[in-house]
Amino acid sequence: MTPETLDLLRKVDTPTVCNAIEVIEGKRGFDRYTRGTILSSDPTASALVGRARTAKIAAIAPPEEVTEVIKARRMDYYRHMATGPRPALAVVEDLDGENAVGAFWGEINTNVHKGFGLAGTLTNGVMRDLGDLPEGYPVLAGSIGPSHAFVHVREIGTPVTVFGLTIADGDLVHADRHGALVIPEPYIASIAAAIAKMQKTEAIVLDAARAPGFDFETFEAAWSAFEKART
Repeated sequence: MTPETLDLLRKVDTPTVCNAIEVIEGKRGFDRYTRGTILSSDPTASALVGRARTAKIAAIAPPEEVTEVIKARRMDYYRHMATGPRPALAVVEDLDGENAVGAFWGEINTNVHKGFGLAGTLTNGVMRDLGDLPEGYPVLAGSIGPSHAFVHVREIGTPVTVFGLTIADGDLVHADRHGALVIPEPYIASIAAAIAKMQKTEAIVLDAARAPGFDFETFEAAWSAFEKART
């Protein structure tokens, strides 16, 4: 991925990238995206773009393994997050699912991950300390809560599933307040051209709709031109 493509991907929203992938594929049906509503700690933030650094956590019940194992795995987790390709984001599955109560993503952990050079976090779990999270490190989460409960790391670097989307460690992820998707590797080289084509064809309808005197006849002509341009 070139620096120019990375810069573009950070500037556009996730629905735009989703549509651009359909331009590449020449049809509807791309489905490597999240389902449901995601909460954003900073809805005005730029999109998260980067390679996934994955892990799984749980928090409802105390860990059953010995303390030394839990502590060692936690350090292995932070080592994993601190290393690997960049740009990157933390993608963490909370195994407690809809019953998640442990806010792994508060003031301390977000500052640590930002310090590691990560762009942000995508999780189906819980976030807290909303007024104290570091600027420039958005968290996209499943819920907000006050407690960390018994949060502990279960797995590191394995495939995770968040909001119905399975993401492998190293997948290229694009995410914002709308949700997240995985950009297939073969599409990286052509995604910028696909975004440009999509925006150009959408402008046919948008420019007409925003112009004075817009009516059905104008719409019909613009829509016809739009359909021809996108085929």
